[in-house]
Amino acid sequence: MEPVRLSVLDRSRTREGHTHPEALRDTVRLARELEQLGYHRIWVSEHHGVPGVAGSAPTVLAAAVAGATRSIRVGTGGVMLPNHRPLVVAEQFGVLESLFPGRIDMGLGRSVGFTDGVRRALGRDKGDAEDFEAQLGELLGWFRGTSPTGVHARPAEGLSVPPFVLAMGEGAGIAARAGLPMVIGDLRNRDRMRRGIDHYRDRFRPSPWAAEPYVVISGTIAVADTRDEARRLLIPEAWSMAYSRTHGTFPPLPPAERVEALTMTGKERGFYESGLTGHIAGTEEQVAHELATVLKETGAQEVLVTTSTYDREALLDSYRRLAAITSG
Repeated sequence: MEPVRLSVLDRSRTREGHTHPEALRDTVRLARELEQLGYHRIWVSEHHGVPGVAGSAPTVLAAAVAGATRSIRVGTGGVMLPNHRPLVVAEQFGVLESLFPGRIDMGLGRSVGFTDGVRRALGRDKGDAEDFEAQLGELLGWFRGTSPTGVHARPAEGLSVPPFVLAMGEGAGIAARAGLPMVIGDLRNRDRMRRGIDHYRDRFRPSPWAAEPYVVISGTIAVADTRDEARRLLIPEAWSMAYSRTHGTFPPLPPAERVEALTMTGKERGFYESGLTGHIAGTEEQVAHELATVLKETGAQEVLVTTSTYDREALLDSYRRLAAITSG
């Protein structure tokens, strides 16, 4: 397939029998390995109160990742802007860009916690997501020094940290109106993804941040010797999602063999099987063909891989194989 810009979002997923600190160190270690493989960027995520995710402070983790690497771009996928004051976010990214100039990305999302309890703990409610577009404008204003408050964001003002909008729901229109690059997923719903991309491109307004549309498609991709081996990489995350849908909590990733030995309820089985479908998984040849098709259909300039699994060595091998087939 034709060469494509390839990046990774690592959610710092915890694993059964392993600690939260191990999950964070796994992310830092993966960043070094991805850098050696030629990946363009690595992003980290923001989740609060989730047993299966250690990454709760993305700008802090991004600093650790950037400090452990030399050339790969580092960013967030994303900072959930409704959870924070835009001034504080600008200051954090200003510090990151000052410490690691030319390597920092500012991926921004509009989610507000997964549960009522988390939202109460954050002092937010679901309606705060509706203010995302205004919060985004305020955030960008801190970098340009246009705040009507007379306050200046130090050291952010005057710096250029590339912003990206994580497009879920209304995100495509917001990204287009703001003239920002857009990250859209997932690969499991191709029709919806294409509609979002078309909406974004049709309504894009050039801005100081981007002269033309820039589309990053995101989703789970797994590569192995056989399709069955690649599919086994998807099993831990599929079960965690199924468990969260049926028990109300998102657990650490279990080994694939434990999941395969489980006796599931009909409801659990339905969510589990659904979680295994729609992803790009297979041999190098199979993945190359399917990924090339998606890129042709979407015209995307970049792929952000979001795969999570229990077996970190198998995950690295998958990333190694993917890099080989997308480098031309």
